[in-house]
Order: sequence, then C-alpha cells, then structure tokens
Amino acid sequence: MAGKIDQRLDEMGIVLPEPATPAANYVPFVISGPLVFIAGQIPFWNGEILHIGKVGAEISVEEAKQAARVCGLNLIAQLKSACSGDLDRVIQCVKIGVFVNCVDGFKQQPEIANGVSDLMVELFGETGRHARFAVGTNALPRNCAAESDAVFEIS
Repeated sequence: MAGKIDQRLDEMGIVLPEPATPAANYVPFVISGPLVFIAGQIPFWNGEILHIGKVGAEISVEEAKQAARVCGLNLIAQLKSACSGDLDRVIQCVKIGVFVNCVDGFKQQPEIANGVSDLMVELFGETGRHARFAVGTNALPRNCAAESDAVFEIS
C-alpha cells in the first residue's frame, strides 16, 4: 500500500526519476543519526542532463527554475532510496542549498531556488518548509543551470 507522500506524488502527477549514481568518488547520501545528507543533484533525468547553460545567457530565469525543480525531484528520489522506499518517514526538510550557474551581476538566485523550495512544500506541506541558501556561481558540473543539495530529518 502506498504511503501518503507517494499518494501525494500521484496526485501531483509526478513520477520520480531513477536515483542517479555518483559521477565521482562520493556517495549519493549519508545517514547520520536522524539526518539524511543528500549530495548535490543536477537536473539529470533518467540518463539525460537537462537545462544546460548559463542563466542570463543561454538559460532564462523560468527555465532555470524548472532546472532547480528537476534537481529537487532528484533529491526526493535519493531521499526515497535513503528511506528504503518510505517517504512517510520524513519528519522535516531541514535545509536546501541551491547553486545557480549564472552570468556576473545576476541577482535572481532566490527565484530560481524556489523551484526546489516550492516543490518541497507542495509535496510535504509544513514538513517541507526549510532553511535555505541560494548562490550564484560561474560554473557547475556539466555546465548545467542549477545544482541542489539537502538535509532531511527522518524517523
């Protein structure tokens, strides 16, 4: 029987991607006590990197927000794996970090980070509210538009 978060995913019309395997010498998540630390996730969707380019040049703010949402979906896929398939174990989304690959002088990182933040609140409700940082950078892996990491508390 599907849990309430899986039912919510169905209601939202979301099918999670397969959790990405690490591209280098790290693990996708670490569980320490009740916390799950999820490694940075790029807009990778079942074998394909989406939203490639620099925000303010090749990528629009709206497209970058969608890239961040895909990063969030990858975070949830990793979280589901960390929870042995049971997202109802999530007690709190503690912190989200968002990096935006952008041109110098770009100032809309918070709007792009909302792609992840809005997803967490839509899916988990109050449990999805979190602390956050959103910063711009001159480059990200594979030249993707956004990357996000997260910390969750689980039971």
